[in-house]
Amino acid sequence: MPASPSLSPPPSPDDVRAREVTYLQWLDARLRWLSAWTIHNANHLRDSRDGLKVGGHQASCASMTTIMAALYFHALGPRDKVAVKPHAGPLLHAIHYMLGNQSLDQLQRFRALGGAQSYPSRTKDKIPVDFSTGSVGLGVAVTAFASLVQDYLIAHGQMRPEDAGRMIALMGDAELDEGNIYECLIEGYKHNIRNCWWIVDYNRQSLDATTADRMFRRFDDIFETCGWRVITLKHGKLQLAAFAEPGGEALRDWIENCPNAEFAALTYQGGAGWRRRLLDDLGNVIGVPELIGRHDDAALAALMTNLGGHCAQTLMEAFDSAGDETPTLFIAYTVKGFGLPFAGHKDNHSGLMNPGQIEGLRASLGIAPGEEWAPYAGLGDNAAAELKAFVDASALGQPAPRPAVAPVTVPPIATPDGAEQSTQSAFGNILLDLAKSGHPLADRIVTTSPDVTVSTNLGSWVNQRGLFRTRELKDVFRLARIPSGQKWSGGGAGQHIELGIAEHNLFLALAALGLSAPLFGTRLIPVGTVYDPFIARGLDVLNYACYQDARFLLVATPSGVTLGPEGGAHQSINTPLIGMGQPGLTAFEPAFADELAAMMQWAFSHLQAENGGSVYLRLTTRAIDQVGREDDRWRSDALAGGYWLKAPAPGAAAAIVFTGAIAPEAIGAWEQLVDDIPGLGLLNVTSPDLLHRGWSARRAARWNAGQAKRSHVETLLAPLSAQAGLVTVIDGSPAALSWLGGVRGQRVSPLGVDRFGQTGDLPDLYRQYRLDADAIVDAAAELFLD
Repeated sequence: MPASPSLSPPPSPDDVRAREVTYLQWLDARLRWLSAWTIHNANHLRDSRDGLKVGGHQASCASMTTIMAALYFHALGPRDKVAVKPHAGPLLHAIHYMLGNQSLDQLQRFRALGGAQSYPSRTKDKIPVDFSTGSVGLGVAVTAFASLVQDYLIAHGQMRPEDAGRMIALMGDAELDEGNIYECLIEGYKHNIRNCWWIVDYNRQSLDATTADRMFRRFDDIFETCGWRVITLKHGKLQLAAFAEPGGEALRDWIENCPNAEFAALTYQGGAGWRRRLLDDLGNVIGVPELIGRHDDAALAALMTNLGGHCAQTLMEAFDSAGDETPTLFIAYTVKGFGLPFAGHKDNHSGLMNPGQIEGLRASLGIAPGEEWAPYAGLGDNAAAELKAFVDASALGQPAPRPAVAPVTVPPIATPDGAEQSTQSAFGNILLDLAKSGHPLADRIVTTSPDVTVSTNLGSWVNQRGLFRTRELKDVFRLARIPSGQKWSGGGAGQHIELGIAEHNLFLALAALGLSAPLFGTRLIPVGTVYDPFIARGLDVLNYACYQDARFLLVATPSGVTLGPEGGAHQSINTPLIGMGQPGLTAFEPAFADELAAMMQWAFSHLQAENGGSVYLRLTTRAIDQVGREDDRWRSDALAGGYWLKAPAPGAAAAIVFTGAIAPEAIGAWEQLVDDIPGLGLLNVTSPDLLHRGWSARRAARWNAGQAKRSHVETLLAPLSAQAGLVTVIDGSPAALSWLGGVRGQRVSPLGVDRFGQTGDLPDLYRQYRLDADAIVDAAAELFLD
C-alpha cells in the first residue's frame, strides 16, 4: 500500500487573519496603481484632439484605496449594495477590472465616448453599479431610502428577511456639508432605518479648502442623536504600537490636537518635515526624541500617516464589529493623495502626476515597463496567483444572477364620474377605485408625499391602504372617537410612506422605490405627490433619479396661477419647461378626467417597459366642465401629445392651441371666433414634452438614421395653411407652446405666465396675466392685423 500522505496542520485563525491582511495590503497597492494609471493614460498618453484636460482625481482615489479593498474583499456580502463616492469612480473600475468584469478597452477609454464613465453610472457603465453618483451627497442619502425600501419589501412579504443586505455609501468628508444628508438622516430616524453603513473618507480636504477642525465631534453628536452608531478610525496599528512606547502618549496627544491644515502640510513635506516639527514641539518630552530617532525619514512619514483609513487590519476589525442591523457611521481618517507625490498638498484635488512622477510610482511598486495594465503586476508569480485566488473567492467574485422581474398587469383605468371635475380630484378618485379593486397592481403601488398627502388628494388612498410603519402606529383620534376624514393607522402592511416637508427626501424616496426591481428583484409602482412649484426645490434629485433610470409616477398639483388664493409663492411658472427638458421623464398636462385616466393607465405600463421611464403629471385644483366624447379616437392622439378638440377645416387660417385647465377659456374664445374665422381649429396639447421630443427626433433622424416618419405634431398641424396663425395659451411659461410655430414656419401669438403670480380669484388673475377668453380673442386679432 502506498504511504499515507503527511497532513499539514490547518492554519490558525491568527495566521488566516494575517494572510488576509497581507492580501488587502497588496490589493491596496494594486488599486492605487490601476486608478492612477487609468487617469494618467487618459490625460498624458491617449491622443488629445481638443487639448482639454481630461481629469480624474488621482488624490481622491488614493485616499480610499485601503477602505475599498477592505470593504469589497473582506466585508461586502453578495446582497449588499454600495454607492461609491463620485471621485472614487476609477477605483470602482479597477476593482471590477481585477474581478474580470471590466475590460481593458473601457479603462483605456476612461472619460472618453463609450468608455468608463467619470462617475459611477447605473445606465452608462458596463460594470455592475448599484447607485449612480455624481452630484455629491445624493448617492449617500439614497442608501438610507434604499434601506427603507428593503424593509418595506420584507414587511409586505415580497422579500425574505435572510435576503436583506446592507445599503452602504462611501463618501468624502466634504459631502457632509450637503444639506440633503441631514434631511434624510432625520427621515431615516423617523422610519427606523436599518442595515445602513456610511463610510466617510475623512481626508479633511475638499475642493477649495481644508475641513474645519471644530466639526469633527459635531458629526458624532448629530448621528448618535439620530440613533446611529459612530465608529471612528483615527489611528492605524503602527501608530497604536508607537503610542505604547515611552513618549508615545505625548505623540498621541500631539496628533489628536494637530490642526487639519497643518497635518496636511506636514504630510506633503514628508519625513524631514515631520521630524523638525515633532522635535520642535516635543523634543523636551521624555522618550519622544528616542521614539522619533528610531525611524528614518521614510519610516517616520509612514508612521505619521498610518491613519485608521489606511490600515487594513483596523478597517477589518471595524467592519466586523458592526455585524448587527444598527445604522453605522464609520469615520475613517485618511490622507488625500496617500502614497502619491502630492499627498497632503492643498491643491491636490485636481492635481495629476506628471510622467516622471508616475514612473517613480511604477518603479516603487515593482511594475515592469509594458505591464502597467496587468492586474497583478509587480507581485511575482506565486503572490499574484494567491491574490487572484483570494479575489475570485470574494463575494463579488461569484456574483449571483440577477432575478427576472415579472411585469405587473395593468387593468383598464375607468374615468371617474362627474360632469365637472378637477384633474387633481380625478387623480384621487382613480387611486381610490384602485385601492378598493383588489387588483394586483394596487398591491404594488406605494405612495409617498412630503407632508401634503391630504392636499394632493391622496387621503382616500391612505384611508384604504394605510401608512407604512416599521412599528405599529395607532390612529389616536379614531380610538378616541373624534370625527376625522383621515382614518390613518400605520403598520407593516401600509402602502403610503409619509415624509416630512423636504422635497429632496421625496425624490430620493422615489429614486429608491423606483429602483426596487433592479436592486431587489421586486417591482414596485411608486407614486409621489408634491405641490407643482416645489419640484424646483428637489430638481437636482429628480435629475439624479432619472439619470439612473428609477421608475416612478410624479404627480405635481396644484399648478399654475390657477392656484389663485395661495399667491405667487405657491404658483408654478416654469414647470412645463422642466417636464420638457428632463431626460427619462415623460410629462403630461391633462385638461379632462378621461385624459388623466388614459395617461395613468399608460404610465403604469411605461414605468415597467424595457425602454420606458418615469412620468410626470401636472394637475390642477380647478374644476371644469368635462367634454362629451363621441368615440375613443382622441385617446391615441392624446397619449402621443395632443389632439384636435375641434378639427380645423383643410387650409384653415388659424387655430387656438391650449394645454390643461385653461380649456374653458380656449373653448370660449373658439366659440367667439369660429364664425369670423371659418374652419378655426382648437388643439388640445396634452404633452408639450412628447410633441417637442417627436419633432426633434424627426429632425435628428435626417442626419442620424435616414428618413423618419412624420412626427405627431407635424401630422396635427398639417391640415392648417402654411401661413396659418397659432394662438397658444398655457397656465405656465408661454415657451412651452410657442415653439410650435417653428414646425411649419407659422406665426404664433403666445399667451402664458412669464412673471411671478399674486393672490386673486381666477377672473382677476386670468385677466391680469392675459389667460382669459378675451385675451385669446385679442391675440387672434393681432395675428391677422399683423
